[in-house]
Amino acid sequence: QVQLVESGGGRVQPGGSLRLSCEASGMIFTIYDMAWYRQVPGKQRELVAKISTRGSINYADSAKGRFTISRDNNKEAVYLQMTSLKPDDTAVYYCYAIDTDYLADEYWGQGTQVTVSS
Repeated sequence: QVQLVESGGGRVQPGGSLRLSCEASGMIFTIYDMAWYRQVPGKQRELVAKISTRGSINYADSAKGRFTISRDNNKEAVYLQMTSLKPDDTAVYYCYAIDTDYLADEYWGQGTQVTVSS
């Protein structure tokens, strides 16, 4: 049973930094592409950043230059380092995993709230 558990969310001031963590279990982590999504009320869930099994990375335009996604295959974890945070970054952030050998297997974490305000 695959499980993704996010942590690290919270409230920060504009311009601040925050690091989100996602710990995976019950899966062969090395064959999963990983990603971070976010969602605000009334809007669709949107991709923030993704990292492939081979370390290839893509960012949403809104995240480029400010956010860094990384993965640690030994710890079976993926991270999102966020800097220069803006109020528009406020959202619930979700960890996502997809099995590259069997694309029907995809999983979501429960989400962690990030609030950027004064």
